[in-house]
Amino acid sequence: MLELAIILPTRNEAGNIAPLLERIEAALGEERWEVIVVDDHSEDGTADEARAIAVVDGRVRVIERIGRRGLASAVIEGFCATAAPFVAVMDADHQHDPALLADMLAVLRANEADICIASRFARGASTNGWADPRRERATKIANRIARAVTRVDLTDPMSGFFMLRTATARALAPRLSGIGFKILLDLVATARTPLRLTEFPLQFSARRQGASKLDRAVAFDFLAGLYDRLLGRVIPTRFALFGTVGALGVLVHYAVLLALHSGMDLAFWQAQASAVLVAMSFNFWLNNWLTYGDRRLSGARELIAGWAGFCLACAVGALANVALATFLEAGGVHYALAAMAGILAGSVWNFALSSRFVWGRF
Repeated sequence: MLELAIILPTRNEAGNIAPLLERIEAALGEERWEVIVVDDHSEDGTADEARAIAVVDGRVRVIERIGRRGLASAVIEGFCATAAPFVAVMDADHQHDPALLADMLAVLRANEADICIASRFARGASTNGWADPRRERATKIANRIARAVTRVDLTDPMSGFFMLRTATARALAPRLSGIGFKILLDLVATARTPLRLTEFPLQFSARRQGASKLDRAVAFDFLAGLYDRLLGRVIPTRFALFGTVGALGVLVHYAVLLALHSGMDLAFWQAQASAVLVAMSFNFWLNNWLTYGDRRLSGARELIAGWAGFCLACAVGALANVALATFLEAGGVHYALAAMAGILAGSVWNFALSSRFVWGRF
């Protein structure tokens, strides 16, 4: 009978799959297990490589996701795709040691914990093979923030290697945000009843091959995940991110306006028009990179079309802003309140149009 499913969220890991499966088999021996590769449409043919292995090894299955990205959402799909009573999550890049899987499974079978976690910072763990001091420092800082905000008592709440009962994972799945890379933190913080946690010291290794899937958006992504956990039920997280980018765009607008009008003595209308164009371009780029990172447009044709659509959406939002503010002010509302109402209406309009017509192809 099938006992354990191992979810491997992948993005350009074609050369790592076969060697990792060999390591998993060596670690688990005769245990009844399966591997579910959840691939975000890798350009290097990761899904095809996994499918080729699955032809001769029925323990391997593949979910290839077209037009959506993100480790957390990939893991959630994996939770819902297996019939195994226990499920593990680990990276496919060989930084996580499969040798821990058997011990984790034994603890869960004995009902001694609800989640078993491989920790990079527990007593006996090592990060000597990481070879990236800056990322290690950043991870430690993120761990401290996560513990302070969520009150999760773990040495490594940002770990991407853990195991739990599948029933627990599926019960929590509808309330998970699906945002970002740190699904463990979301699981632990979402549970209404505190989960029993057991940590295993991990000998964290260097990647076997390929480049890390994480980019500079991860820090922003981490903060977005914390925001969603704290306030996401009040204000939709993506709208909050969109508004944050818009606020940064205002600063860009005024910086360009000041530089061109005061610094270069350009006519006001010319400086204003230039500032609007630069700010809209900045907002589009940052929203594409961060707010819609899981739906990111790529390639010259997509980017140009997306930028044009975003500018059009912002133009419509500007009209909505002015129309509502003018109507309210004429009706006796204080001009400051009328202006704020117009800004909010324009922001909602821009968000709705952009989500649907710029990034809504997904």
